[in-house]
Amino acid sequence: MAKILVVDDEPDAVELVEFNLKSAGFEVVTAADGTAALKKARASLPDLIVLDVMLPEVDGLEVCKLLRRDAATAGIPIIMLTAKAAEIDRVLGLELGADDYVTKPFSPRELVLRIKGLLRRRETTEAKAERMQFGELILDVPAHSLTIHGKRVELTATEFKLLTILAQRRGRVQSRDQLLKDVWEYDNVIDTRTVDTHMRRLREKLGKAARHLDTVRGVGYRFVSA
Repeated sequence: MAKILVVDDEPDAVELVEFNLKSAGFEVVTAADGTAALKKARASLPDLIVLDVMLPEVDGLEVCKLLRRDAATAGIPIIMLTAKAAEIDRVLGLELGADDYVTKPFSPRELVLRIKGLLRRRETTEAKAERMQFGELILDVPAHSLTIHGKRVELTATEFKLLTILAQRRGRVQSRDQLLKDVWEYDNVIDTRTVDTHMRRLREKLGKAARHLDTVRGVGYRFVSA
């Protein structure tokens, strides 16, 4: 049974999400502020975190950033809950390491589907046995590990799947729409900027090895071996 940490300071929202997640077979842990969220994330190591942006004490964006800096929690998938109009929060959340976002007011069913998709994505990536090496870059899919010049690079579940899919299809251009379907498992294309934001963050983490990630203007992205 997967464990989900739900972080929101609105009791009604927490109750609604908790009810739907438990009905879907998940174990649920809750927190009402950023400080409690950090403590519970580190103590319980959930399989996924649903994190509201607007929180007392420490806001959701800061919580996301701190979780990504901690090796113990760096790989936990995070879905951000943002206000409908707060596009800047969504962009910042993705840049700070969130894997996905859902805007308020949201459908509990949609949230459950997003959670299942993200967990399935992580399991699929971890289960597929393949080890790829491109110069100094070694991508070990079963171990969910990326090393560059022998040094491990921490990636989120979404970043890892994005890099893995591009590497497995090296040499072939992948459109933003196709990546949204294959990495995020969206049936309908929602916002291709999600792909661009993750690619920008992935390139920053790869450093000089980011030369393997090629942008094909007006189309999408391609992994190049050289």
